[in-house]
Amino acid sequence: MAAGNTYVAIASQTLASAAASVTFSSIPATYTDLVVIFQGGVASATANLMATVNNDTAANYSSTVLYGNGSTATSGRASSVSKMYLSGLAVIDTTLAANAVVNFMNYANATTYKTILARTSNATQMTGTSISLWRSTAAINRIDLSPDAAVNFITGSTFSLYGILAA
Repeated sequence: MAAGNTYVAIASQTLASAAASVTFSSIPATYTDLVVIFQGGVASATANLMATVNNDTAANYSSTVLYGNGSTATSGRASSVSKMYLSGLAVIDTTLAANAVVNFMNYANATTYKTILARTSNATQMTGTSISLWRSTAAINRIDLSPDAAVNFITGSTFSLYGILAA
C-alpha cells in the first residue's frame, strides 16, 4: 500500500519586519512528531538558534551540539539551562543563508521527556547538529524560537511547522 502525505503543514511565518522571536502556539496533539524548518538570519553579529516549549523558561533543558567549518570540528554541552540550543556556535549570520530542520519527537506523549534533534547549516559559516532534552512529561503545544544573542531575526526569515502523521 502506498503511503499518503506524511508531512502536514500546520503553520508558516515569513517575517515582514525584524522580530526577537517567533512562536507557534495551539499546536494540535494529532501527529506523532513535529518538524520546524527555518531559513533566515539575524540583524547583527552571529547567533545560535534557540528554543523553548510551552512557555517553560526554567532550567529544564539540556543540549549537546556538534559543529564544524570544514577544517575544525567542535562539540559542546549545556545542562539544566533555560533554553535548548538548536545550532552550533554562530550558525546564523546577517544573511538569509542559515537553515535548520528541527524534529520534535513524540511531542504529544504525556508520559515521557521530549527529545529534539536539529540539523543546521550556513554555507558561509558551518554546519552542525544538536540533540536536546526537555525534562517534562507535558505534551508540547507551543514552540518559541529565538537567537541567543540580543539581536532580532531579519526581515524575510521563514519558519514553517509540520506535523508528521506516522513516524
